[in-house]
Amino acid sequence: MKIKSIAVCCLWVISTVAFARGSGFGGGHSSYHSSSSGEHYVGGYTRSNGTYVAGHHQTNPNSTKYDNWSSKGNVSPYTGKPGTVDPYK
Repeated sequence: MKIKSIAVCCLWVISTVAFARGSGFGGGHSSYHSSSSGEHYVGGYTRSNGTYVAGHHQTNPNSTKYDNWSSKGNVSPYTGKPGTVDPYK
């Protein structure tokens, strides 16, 4: 019974780590999606041209530009910076 419990715990840990890494958006970086909060974390990655992009939080993709933290009228909860992008353009 003890071995079965240990095996179940190990499988749970492995599956949790695999889920947290996510499949990403391509380009070699991974992300963690949190559908309940409307945001996800994108881990740091290196672009094909050698530029490193640091890990950061993003709003989840959807069909509007108005709720992105970079859009005017919104503020990033992580940096405190107000959005500068005009969502109407």
